[in-house]
Amino acid sequence: MTATLSRLSVSARLCAGIVLLGLASLARATLPIEAWTLPNGARVLFVENRALPMIDVSVDLPAGYARDTAETSGRAAMALSMMRLGAGGMPETRIAAGLADVGAQMSKRFDADRAGYALRTLSAPSERERALELLATVLQSPDFPGEVLEREKARVMANLKEAAMKPESLAERAFSAAIYPDHPYALRGVGEIGSVAALTREDLRIHYTRWFRSDWAVVAIMGDVSREEADGIARRLTGSLPRADGPVEPLPIAGAVTAAVERFIEHPASQSHILVGQPAMARNDPDYFPLFVGNYVLGGGGFSSRLVDEIRQKRGLAYSSYSAFMPSAAGGVFQIGLQTRKDQAAQALEVVRSTLRAYVESGPSEQELAAAKLNLVGGFPLRIDSNKKIHDYLGLMGFYGLPLDYLDRFVENIEAVTRDQIRDAFRRRIDPDRLVTVVVGAVAPGR
Repeated sequence: MTATLSRLSVSARLCAGIVLLGLASLARATLPIEAWTLPNGARVLFVENRALPMIDVSVDLPAGYARDTAETSGRAAMALSMMRLGAGGMPETRIAAGLADVGAQMSKRFDADRAGYALRTLSAPSERERALELLATVLQSPDFPGEVLEREKARVMANLKEAAMKPESLAERAFSAAIYPDHPYALRGVGEIGSVAALTREDLRIHYTRWFRSDWAVVAIMGDVSREEADGIARRLTGSLPRADGPVEPLPIAGAVTAAVERFIEHPASQSHILVGQPAMARNDPDYFPLFVGNYVLGGGGFSSRLVDEIRQKRGLAYSSYSAFMPSAAGGVFQIGLQTRKDQAAQALEVVRSTLRAYVESGPSEQELAAAKLNLVGGFPLRIDSNKKIHDYLGLMGFYGLPLDYLDRFVENIEAVTRDQIRDAFRRRIDPDRLVTVVVGAVAPGR
């Protein structure tokens, strides 16, 4: 049996190596990323692709919900949403109609770290120019109309009241609060009912004026335009934004959890919602690839992962479970999640903890590692199989300062990960004795 597994491991490595050669060549052939900085300080990342008559454009700024406070929670999200609901004297209906007329799509990009807008439009000058003019107006001349603000506040508060009844929302709120005590990452992106109700137009203007600065902007452009045209687009989208007085203020680093935390929240739902985890790593962490590959074996690989094998296949405690690292600027979270019947919650939680403890101690087997690499390498083309996906990577790379060869070396970095690196990274980053545990829908043991 040992010899058979060894041969399988060698075969998997050979297959992965063959795929590596092909995919590395593909990445270099299709991703000639160019980057430069405009006179106004905005950073531009650009990939020219003439295969389709389309372009994808985005502008991101450090204006996510981590820039809120408990008193202003929801301000960042509301400011971003309101920008396209009235700008440059145009009402929201005119902005929407203008986009529809040229077949363009405008969407928000928002999380704890960043906020911005993305645009997908045809590259023909007539359509492109109209769509870009609308995006430029939204980004640089928002009106924040008062009557629309009141409507949007009512909509958000209604959604918050509905979310307060859902077990998954309760679990996420309690988990964030326990993972990030006294840190803005614990805030809810859309805000709280009280803080949203108190928002004014002036609050939105303060947030916009503070964070929408040209030299903090990252412009990502992908598609059917030249370098010269891309430069003009970036200047057009950021030219009226004011300069900042200095570098962007960094977010406070999220502290480690110093002791195990447990929160049991009663709820009438038939299923218990379980979240387990702790702060783990920042977006540009040197342990990213060992943790990324190692997590695929633990709980990121779907039905081939250890957690699913232990929880579903062996014991039938849940249909699915997962683990994930969610990197961010100031320290992202490691999270395990599942749902199970209330009467099985205690058993499922014990299986999660014992599986994680064993994995942190021993890491993956050689066979598990080889299979994980094969799957991750084989799935790499799906990460860059469309303009939009490549464009999303450009925005990510520019905002977090990732190297321009990040995608070129993605497969290479996966292949280079060893068992020892995974075991070492997990031991340093994950402490099974200091986990945050939230269970919604089951009472605490002993009650």
